[in-house]
Amino acid sequence: MNSPHTPTRARLCRLRAAAPLLFALCLCLAFTSVATAQRRREHLTPEEIELVRDNQVLDARTGVFIKAAERRLLAVTKPAEAAQNAAKEKEKWGEVKGTRAQLFYDISKILDEAVVNVDDVAVHDPASPLLRKSLFMLAQAAGRILPELSRLRAGVTEEAEADQLDRALETAQEIAEAARERGVNAEDLKAKAKAVKKDN
Repeated sequence: MNSPHTPTRARLCRLRAAAPLLFALCLCLAFTSVATAQRRREHLTPEEIELVRDNQVLDARTGVFIKAAERRLLAVTKPAEAAQNAAKEKEKWGEVKGTRAQLFYDISKILDEAVVNVDDVAVHDPASPLLRKSLFMLAQAAGRILPELSRLRAGVTEEAEADQLDRALETAQEIAEAARERGVNAEDLKAKAKAVKKDN
């Protein structure tokens, strides 16, 4: 007679059959927790968010996004130099923190937000002279960022890191392609915001 604490053969068979399902469930939960953590992460520091709010003019705001993205790239590629800059930038720009995968995520989201800002102005003020200027600024930044990301991609083996790096690469490539299609160039940097007429 079997003890109530001793698994029967049938119970053992059920446990063996359930093992692959339990393993798959654990994997799903692991991936879900990673994705949830990324969704909760803010890609800008509180100080950078304040700078974005303060800089309402498109080209100035675009410059904030570019600086924010390049700060994270520097933290990955040249951490010692980034650490030296951190003390000088902390009060105005905040502290850049995170794993490599998180910093790649930040770069992708920051560039994407910069593009969204340009698109928003294009909808509400299609004649703005700052549209081409801001796109050229982003294209220049993409030209600096893409070679570094491509070099890093060749050595990445961790799946989460590779996924976020691929997203950042894709966003930077889309910016470069949009700039080529619209033929923006250095002359566009001379553009200035339209003067706002004041009522008498």
